[in-house]
Amino acid sequence: MPSPRPLRADAARNRKLLLAAAADEFAERGLTASVADIARRAGVGKGTVFRHFATKDDLVAAIALDRIAALTAVGERLLGAPDAGAALLEFLTAVARELQQLDLSFLQGADELDSEISQAQERLFQIIHALVDRAREHGDVRADITGTDVVALMCAPNHAASFLPDAPPDLWQRYLAIIFDGLRPEGAHPLPQPPPPSP
Repeated sequence: MPSPRPLRADAARNRKLLLAAAADEFAERGLTASVADIARRAGVGKGTVFRHFATKDDLVAAIALDRIAALTAVGERLLGAPDAGAALLEFLTAVARELQQLDLSFLQGADELDSEISQAQERLFQIIHALVDRAREHGDVRADITGTDVVALMCAPNHAASFLPDAPPDLWQRYLAIIFDGLRPEGAHPLPQPPPPSP
């Protein structure tokens, strides 16, 4: 099978604009956001939307893949960082900053839309496990912390801040610091339950 031809520069630019506009619309209005509103926000016609994405599900899947790819690139870069603990904290900060910019709850269940999303998530989770393993081996996180624990905690800083009315936009940083202190070995107490199995 021949590989797909790369997009022309203007088509690639339109696709990027559409992904950003659709993410903003879905974050604000949920999946009921219309294609017309997405096109208007991107500054293109509705026909351009359908040339790139045949259905709204295709658009949601593309947003999910785009976000996962961005975090995967960050994680891959940090795998070779000399300070394993700082690398894990930097990765979790990148995740929280991404979630702070947009309400990405509309992406829940997106892995059912496209098998590529499940594969991309699996690669991202492998990187997270590797970052945690390195930090644990270097003594930067407690010995009983697993990659699955960290995957489960990734959204917690933003989730905690979202419960507070009129919270400052960077309040998630406070909760990320609390969580990361809980991952450190200093003063750690035994955990009451064993770690969950890896997904």
